[in-house]
Amino acid sequence: MPTLTSLNPAVGSTVGGTVVTITGTGLTGSSAVTFGGIPATSFTVISATQVTATAPAHAAGNALVTVTGPTGVSNPLNFVYQAPVTPVVTTVSPSSGPTPGGTVVTITGTGFTGVTAVTFGGAPAASFTVNSATQITATTPVHAAGAAPVVVTKPGANSSNADVAFFYVNSAAITSLTPDQGPTSGGTVVTITGTGFTGASAVSFGGTPATAFTVNSDSQITATAPAHAAGTAQVVVTAPGGPSSAADYLYIAAPVITSVVPDEGPATGGTSVTISGSGLTFTSAVSFGVNPAPFTVLSPTQVVATAPAGAGTVQVTLTTPGGTSSGLPYNYIPAPEI
Repeated sequence: MPTLTSLNPAVGSTVGGTVVTITGTGLTGSSAVTFGGIPATSFTVISATQVTATAPAHAAGNALVTVTGPTGVSNPLNFVYQAPVTPVVTTVSPSSGPTPGGTVVTITGTGFTGVTAVTFGGAPAASFTVNSATQITATTPVHAAGAAPVVVTKPGANSSNADVAFFYVNSAAITSLTPDQGPTSGGTVVTITGTGFTGASAVSFGGTPATAFTVNSDSQITATAPAHAAGTAQVVVTAPGGPSSAADYLYIAAPVITSVVPDEGPATGGTSVTISGSGLTFTSAVSFGVNPAPFTVLSPTQVVATAPAGAGTVQVTLTTPGGTSSGLPYNYIPAPEI
């Protein structure tokens, strides 16, 4: 006759499915395992001293487990059926993320032991791990924008408190920058226009954080450009929906002038002066001392200006979005006395 000595575990859910290791003697050739008179869903004879069996569904309470062998039925051992504990979700952190998914969230609550599924708005989590009876980490799946109830499931029970949701947010998008250029020293206040800016947590210029920024509305941010090397830098806004599309901002080095030819002319003005140097493409002003001069940009290295009227020796300077150059002298020749 087979003899049973222990069940592990000795407690399971009323919905069945608990895999129980039955230990004893004389178990070779076992032909049946029952829980409270109900056949096990399945069983495997491992050895003369061990059988594994999957508990069938059964009402809550005690159920006697027996094994039938070639020589008869074993002594019974008690297995306790318990109604499954309904899992309860209380919080999800973070509570929002992008529609393409991929956000790792921590789900807090109770009754998580044995959870077999986690869904966001009905879509299965990309992955999940049950850390404890009160915590699960899950990776959000792809989902449309809006609230997605977070539900955890285990045999016989879905979580309650479906009001707990993860909010999917569309990615931010930048449509324009005003202005879209400034000096390498930074400090330019840039108006960023687009969509999905509510809750933005960062603004960067070429990977460098903005010196400061303010979210004015879902469609507008003002940001102060940081210092950056000359060239194009991509502006990106990070919002709950993820990083935005990028927009180009041009950093312009301060202009440098190396020569003024000719470097003198009559006090009445009118002399055509060729100013040579570098970084002159975006020239916005040419000055002879305090007096502005009309000018034409010929190339990144050359500007032609018409000297205004003046007196004495003045400094010729040139201004671009990158700043104002250092000056070179220009000498006004007084008219001869008659």
